Amino acid sequence: MKKGIVAIVGRANVGKSTIFNRIVGKRISIVEDTPGVTRDRIYGDASWLTREFRIIDTGGIELENASFTEQIKMQAEIAIEEADIILFVVNGREGITKEDTFVARLLQKSGKPVVLAVNKIDDQIYKDNIYDFYSLGIGDPIAVSGSHGIGIGDVLDEIIHRLPAVEETQEDDVIRFSIIGRPNVGKSSLTNAILGEERVIVSDIEGTTRDAVDTAFEKDGQKYCVVDTAGMRKKGKVYENIEKYSVLRALSAIEKSNVVLMVIDGNQGIVEQDKHVAGYAHEAGKAVILVVNKWDLIEKDSKTMKKMENQIREQLKYLDYAPIVFVSAKDHKRVHLLLPLIQEVYANSQKRVATSVLNDVLIDAQTMNPTTTFNGGRLKIYYANQVSVCPPTFVLFTNDPQYLHFSYKRYLENRLRDAFGFEGTPIHILCRKRD
Repeated sequence: MKKGIVAIVGRANVGKSTIFNRIVGKRISIVEDTPGVTRDRIYGDASWLTREFRIIDTGGIELENASFTEQIKMQAEIAIEEADIILFVVNGREGITKEDTFVARLLQKSGKPVVLAVNKIDDQIYKDNIYDFYSLGIGDPIAVSGSHGIGIGDVLDEIIHRLPAVEETQEDDVIRFSIIGRPNVGKSSLTNAILGEERVIVSDIEGTTRDAVDTAFEKDGQKYCVVDTAGMRKKGKVYENIEKYSVLRALSAIEKSNVVLMVIDGNQGIVEQDKHVAGYAHEAGKAVILVVNKWDLIEKDSKTMKKMENQIREQLKYLDYAPIVFVSAKDHKRVHLLLPLIQEVYANSQKRVATSVLNDVLIDAQTMNPTTTFNGGRLKIYYANQVSVCPPTFVLFTNDPQYLHFSYKRYLENRLRDAFGFEGTPIHILCRKRD
């Protein structure tokens, strides 16, 4: 099902990141740290009561910066375009500032639901300050203290109340795949190349964003739906730092997909933005295919493809399970390999392993490479079973989970892949203490 999206906006030094960490329930590391409009953009998943949602902490807006107009537009446009709800954070100790007023006007024009959190109200002497913020015209201010956790529950209650209704997942016989990547890597060309061979478009389904469309089609008896992230256009100027905006497109598309095609520009190789975008697909547990596009532009010899593959594996070590395909969307070369591969990795992500066979493999693995001592103890795996798919998830019942060293966990994952395949899909291994 599609998760709602909450964007946190506000000026600098109002405590947005503290509130973000409170809502997510843990301290999240910075995904992207770039000087300019968005110094720290952080993405996380959160839940409250029975609802789950994605939350985005945007960087602080500062009018003192010479390029403040473009910065504010970028921040506000990200929130307006992608968020279902906007959490507007202000500083209750300092009162209303010109940045607060400016952002409030933009949010009013958006028509999106806004929850107004007046932060840093952790002392009774500031309690009455919240009434000043009614003048912003955003709605009822909620007094909170991010550092002490005061009022966070009230904010979450309001967010849950305003979240849109949950969208149910699509029919089971349709494979939904998204084509993601930074701008100008050829996502649009690849989408057209996949659809253009048979021109069997059945319907257009309105996507989650204004200029994105999910396209349903059928090939060789299999139904597909490509979740389009190619449409990066925005009204007015296309900002220089559009890569940041593309991340939000990718998050939305990944959420809706069974399989993710991560497109890489073969001319440029892996850049930092590729690592960020691909990481979201991995963390979401989606099956992944790495597509190296523009291969027609590369001067090649017998070692070029292998050299590029080695570079990708080195830069994207966490995606070592993902197959790599070299294509030219422009010339339609090797594009025909993608749909069969999409079917294969999708099937692998749904693969279930019989408990008896699974435990036989794990017994053999421990015989070949016994567990080592760790903190004075030794891991004993009594038995295991598979608890879910998409991605395949296995629970090991042991004497003590702390004895499962990450290196041995990696070893067990490799043995499972050797035995059962699982190409293209991540594997999750959980460790539980046997009662």
